[in-house]
Amino acid sequence: MTSIKAVSLTRKFDNITAVDDLSFEVPEGEIFGLVGPDGAGKTTTMRLLTGILEPTSGEGWVYGKHIVKESESLKDNIGYMSQRFGLYEDLTVMENVNFYADIYCVSGNERSDRIEKLLGFSGLTPFKGRLAGKLSGGMKQKLGLACALIHTPKVLFLDEPTNGVDPVSRRDFWKILYNLLKEKVTIFYATSYLDEAERCKRVGLIHKGKMLRCDVPDKIKEEFKAKTLEEAFIKIINEWESHAGK
Repeated sequence: MTSIKAVSLTRKFDNITAVDDLSFEVPEGEIFGLVGPDGAGKTTTMRLLTGILEPTSGEGWVYGKHIVKESESLKDNIGYMSQRFGLYEDLTVMENVNFYADIYCVSGNERSDRIEKLLGFSGLTPFKGRLAGKLSGGMKQKLGLACALIHTPKVLFLDEPTNGVDPVSRRDFWKILYNLLKEKVTIFYATSYLDEAERCKRVGLIHKGKMLRCDVPDKIKEEFKAKTLEEAFIKIINEWESHAGK
């Protein structure tokens, strides 16, 4: 099953094209990395796919729902963690999770079981009563992830979730993501960290709104005779820039 599909997806802001004719598919249960520098179009792409922005042209579907025509029902199947996830720092861990459970109408035994499971696998159970504002950066990201997962989404969108997080917390965060894959959750992961991109099943390199490559990391490295994705991506961008300048 295809969880995410984009067809010639384009978004313009005045005379700036932030996302330029993107077409790709992500199958169910895959972790797909959208990789590129700041300003490449990663966040705009994610906002288009989650129904927050409407495309200037092109179409997209997420878990069978059209991103424009069915944008409201689309939200039932997705979790979205933006760069600045909306945690309430003056509420405790438990109060934040319950707040998001209220938003998504998760109630009864389902709520209790889901909260217990999410806090357990994110390591937050001992910190239920701690104010979110008193958590470390890594723990805040785990809490944000728990809130995004409270309604059991089929597709999870993560916009550079480990920016500014220490290496140990980043490693723990990825362990949680790999556990989600076992439940066939599809993960769309935007990052500028190339070491994180190596962890993804497939990656799409976006630069100035254009998708320059979309493939398995090892195949991209092999194609460009590179030892690392960083080396390969530098070659890809330089090649594209040289042709774009002609």
